[in-house]
Amino acid sequence: MLANPTTLLEAQAYLTKADPILGTVIAHAGIATIVPHNNYYPALVESIISQQLSVKAADTIQKRFLGLFPGDDFPTPSKILEKDIEELRAVGLSRQKGSYIQDLALKVIEGTVRFDTIDSLTNEEIIKELTQIKGVGVWTVHMFLMFCMGRMDVLPTGDLGIKNGMYALYDLSTKPTPEEMEALAKAHNWHPYESVASWYIWHSLDNQPVIT
Repeated sequence: MLANPTTLLEAQAYLTKADPILGTVIAHAGIATIVPHNNYYPALVESIISQQLSVKAADTIQKRFLGLFPGDDFPTPSKILEKDIEELRAVGLSRQKGSYIQDLALKVIEGTVRFDTIDSLTNEEIIKELTQIKGVGVWTVHMFLMFCMGRMDVLPTGDLGIKNGMYALYDLSTKPTPEEMEALAKAHNWHPYESVASWYIWHSLDNQPVIT
C-alpha cells in the first residue's frame, strides 16, 4: 500500500478509531502530508548530503554540489565518479560524505543498487540493499521508504523524534527502546499504517523529518 490522498484518508480514519490517544493529535493535524515520488537516486544523494546538517546548510551545499555539473538537472553516477574527493570537498562536503556519494554512484553503476527494480522489493529487502552503501543506515532507509516511496507501514525505531513523541504522548516512565516502540505500535493497532502514525507522532512535536 502506497501513500496517496485516498489511502492517507483511510489511514486517518483507521488510526483515529484504533488509537484514541493518537486520535487527539489527528483531530488537530488533519490528513498526513506524505507525497511520494520516484526520484530515488537524487533523493538518496541528497539525504547523504543533509546528514547531521541544518536544512539551510544542506541546501547551500546541495546547490554548490549541483553547480559542479552545469547543464545537468542531476549528475549521473558516472559524472559523480569523474570528480575527485577534493572537488567534492571544495563545495562543502566532508571527505567522508564525498566518499559516501561516490560509493553510491559506484554501486549503481555496478548494479549492486538498482532503482529500476526497487519498487518490487519488500521493505526488508530494500533495507538490505540500500544499507550496503557506505553512510546509509537503517534510519536513512526508513525515511526513504516513507517519504520517497510512500510505503505506509514503516516504523522508524531509530528516530529520536518518534522516541520522544511516544514518551510524551503515551506518558511513559522512560524513553522507549526500539523493542518497546514496536510493542507500543502493536498494542495501539498502528499496523498497517505505521508510517502515518509516525507522521502524527512527529506532528505532535512539530518535528516532521522530510526527505525530498
